[in-house]
Amino acid sequence: MPRRNWKRLAPTSLRQAMELCLEYARSKHNRSVDGVADLMGQSNKWSLYKWMENGRLPSILIRPFEHACGCSYVTQYLATSAHKLLIDIPSGQPAGEADLLALHSDFNAAVDLLAGFYGGKAEADETLSALTEVMSQIAGHRENVSKAMAPELGLFEGETL
Repeated sequence: MPRRNWKRLAPTSLRQAMELCLEYARSKHNRSVDGVADLMGQSNKWSLYKWMENGRLPSILIRPFEHACGCSYVTQYLATSAHKLLIDIPSGQPAGEADLLALHSDFNAAVDLLAGFYGGKAEADETLSALTEVMSQIAGHRENVSKAMAPELGLFEGETL
């Protein structure tokens, strides 16, 4: 079974987002549904299964659920369904040549998928995922450039106590 590229996945429903979170927890952190429920402070796993069945996760439990799973597919789905774009807050480190080459190749792949979609040769879900990923990468680089124009204060840098 090929390895899954978790960064390129974009859930299309709340139920799928919850399933992806639990799959991620199982594959990356070796956590079962019981383990996730325990980390969320739930008494048993059946409440999680009930929420997955009807696609209704209480909003107060979204962050604990994502924290227990180690990913944020539910938040990503909620933002995307509201026609908003989420980006990870960049670390503020300058991009290297490898980062720019990866951005370029991802951009080319997304445009190829877009052309294939309009030609009837690519699936909508795959095209949406690729376009969303490229937009997120571009937005991250935009934030890095913006931060370079107004650098943050480096309090306590170089200070010894």
